[in-house]
Amino acid sequence: MWTRILARVTRAVAGARNCSSIHQRISNPSFSKIPKSSFPQILNNPRFFATDSTLTLDDELSPDSSENGGDRHRVEEGDTYAEGDAYDAEGDKYEVDVDKLESVLRLLQTSADGSFESCLDDMDLSLHQKLVTKVIESPLVLSENLIRFFRWAWSERSLEVTTPMVESLVLAIYGKDVRKKEAYSLWDLVKEIGEKESGIINVRILNDLILCFSRLVKGKAALEVFDKFEAFQCVPDADTYYITIEALCRRRAYDWACGVCEKMVDAQAVPDGEKVGAILSWLCKAKKAKEAHGVYVVAMEKGKRPPMSTVSFLVGKLCGEDETVKLALEMLEDIPEEKRGRAIKPFMAVVRALCRIKEVDKAKELLVKMIKDGPPPGNDVFNFIVTAYSRAGEIGKALETMKLMESRGLRPDVYTYTALASAYSNGGEMEEARKIMEEAKKKHVKLGPMMFHTLIRGYCKLERFDEALKLFSEMKNYGVRPSVDEYEKLIQSLCLKALDWEMAEKLLEEMKENGLHLKGITRGLIRAVKEMEKEVVESESITAVA
Repeated sequence: MWTRILARVTRAVAGARNCSSIHQRISNPSFSKIPKSSFPQILNNPRFFATDSTLTLDDELSPDSSENGGDRHRVEEGDTYAEGDAYDAEGDKYEVDVDKLESVLRLLQTSADGSFESCLDDMDLSLHQKLVTKVIESPLVLSENLIRFFRWAWSERSLEVTTPMVESLVLAIYGKDVRKKEAYSLWDLVKEIGEKESGIINVRILNDLILCFSRLVKGKAALEVFDKFEAFQCVPDADTYYITIEALCRRRAYDWACGVCEKMVDAQAVPDGEKVGAILSWLCKAKKAKEAHGVYVVAMEKGKRPPMSTVSFLVGKLCGEDETVKLALEMLEDIPEEKRGRAIKPFMAVVRALCRIKEVDKAKELLVKMIKDGPPPGNDVFNFIVTAYSRAGEIGKALETMKLMESRGLRPDVYTYTALASAYSNGGEMEEARKIMEEAKKKHVKLGPMMFHTLIRGYCKLERFDEALKLFSEMKNYGVRPSVDEYEKLIQSLCLKALDWEMAEKLLEEMKENGLHLKGITRGLIRAVKEMEKEVVESESITAVA
C-alpha cells in the first residue's frame, strides 16, 4: 500500500511545473527508506490531503522550504497566517518537537537540583509560546520545576510572555496541592514579570494568587498581592475584595480586613448578598460590628441584601454595645414585610437593648409597632419592658404594659411579678407589694426565692421584723428553700436593729441543719450583740445592788 502511495506522489511531482528540486527530494533513496510507521502520522495530518483542486505542489512546497529541511513552511510577504497555526518571529510555521517536549516533561517530573537550568540549556530548545503552553498544561509536572522552567524561559531565553500564558501558569499551580514555598516562588515570578512587562498581569491572575495564599492561611501575603493592584494598573473587582477579606479573616488579621472593607466601601465594589453575609459574619465574630454595619449599609444601597440569618446576627452584635443600639433599631426597618413574621429574634434583641440603656419609651414604641405590623411580640418582649419600667420606678407604665400583655392572652412570668413587687418594696409600699405576690401565687404554681427575698428585705428595711419572720416561715411552708442571702439579711437586721441575738442564733442553728454556711463576720456579729447585752445586764445588776 505504501508503495502505491509513493508512486502516486512521484507521478504528481513529475507532472508539475518548475518542480525539479522537489522531484530530487522525493526521488532521493533516503526518502524511500522512511519507515512505514511514520506514514500514518503523515496521513493523520489534515494538511496532507489537498481539498482545493487549484492548489499545486509549487504552492505547497517552495524552494525555500526544501532548503530549510522541509520541516517548516515560510509565509511570504503579503500572505496571511492560517488560523490556529503557530509561527516564529521570522514568520515560519512552528511545530512542537514531540521528542524534545517529552524530554522537557521528563525533566520537570523529577526532583529539581542545581543542574536543572543547565539541563534545559543542553537540550537546545527552540522556545515558542506553543511549546511553553503545552508544558504548562501537562499533568504530573512538579510545581517547583514548572515555575523554574517558566522563569528560565522568560529571563534567560527572552521568551515573549503573554497574559494567557501567565494565567495558565498560575491556574496550573493553584489547581495542585501547592505548598507555601511554591506559592511564594510563584508570586515572586509574577511580581517580577509585572514590574518589567507592562500590561501582562491582570485581575484574574492576582485574584488566583490571593486565593492561593488564602488556602495556605497566609493573610499577609494575600494583602501584599492586593496592594500591588495599582502598581500593575489593575482595578480590584468585587471578588478581589471578598477573597482578600476572607484570607485576612482566616488569619484573624481583622484590623487589616477592616482596612480592605473601607476600600471596598469607598470603591462601591460590593459582592453578591451571600458573600456580603459572610463578610458581616466574620467581622461580627471579631467584635467589629460597627465596621460590619458600614458594609451592610453600602450593600443595601447596591441591592445586595445579605441573608436574614446574618442580619439577625449583626443586629444582636450591635445590641451588645450601648452606642450601636440605635443602629440596630434602624436596621429593623430594612426587614421586608414578608420576612417580619419570623424575625422575632432581632426585634427582641433590640427591645432588650433599649431597656438596658434606659430607653424604655422607645422600647414601648417598638412594641406597639410589633403588635401592628409584626412580628407578634411574645412574653419576653413584654417582660423586658415591664421590668425596665419597674426598675425605673414608673409603676404606672409598668402596670399599663402588663394589662396590654394580658389583653393579648399572654401571662406575665414570675420574674415580671418580682420586678413589680420590688418597685413597690423600694418605695415602701409593702401592702401593694404583697398584693402583687398574692396575684403571682394565683397565676403560678411555684414562686422563686427572689420574690420572697424582695419582700423580706423591704420589711427589714422598714424594721417590721415580725412580718419579715412570718414571711420567712411562709416561704418555707410554700416549698421554697431559703438561701444564704435570706438568712444573712434577717440575722443582720435582727442583730443591728432589733438586738434580738436569740432569734439570730436560732436562725444560725437552722442554717447548720440545712447545710448552709454563714459568713464569719455575721457570726461574729451575733456574738458581739450577745456579749454586749450580757454586759448591759451585769451593769444594771451592779447598779441595782449599789
